[in-house]
Amino acid sequence: MRSFIVGIGLILVVLGIVALAIPTFTFVTTDRLANVGFITIDLSRPHTIVINPIVGVLMLAGGIVLMFMGRRSTRS
Repeated sequence: MRSFIVGIGLILVVLGIVALAIPTFTFVTTDRLANVGFITIDLSRPHTIVINPIVGVLMLAGGIVLMFMGRRSTRS
C-alpha cells in the first residue's frame, strides 16, 4: 500500500511537470463530407486543449505530498 501511494505521487509529479512544460496541445479530426465514386471531400478540424498552469502546480504539489506521506509511513 505504501509503495502504491508513492507510485501515485510519482505519477502526479511527472504529469504536473508535463502540464507545466506543455500547457497546450492540438489534435486534428477529419470528417468525410462527401464520398461520390472515387472522389472524396474531407474536412480537417484542429482542436486545441489548454491546461491551466494552476492544475499543473496542484498536481505537482499533490504528488510531492503523496510521495512524502508514503515514505513517512514506511519508516514507522
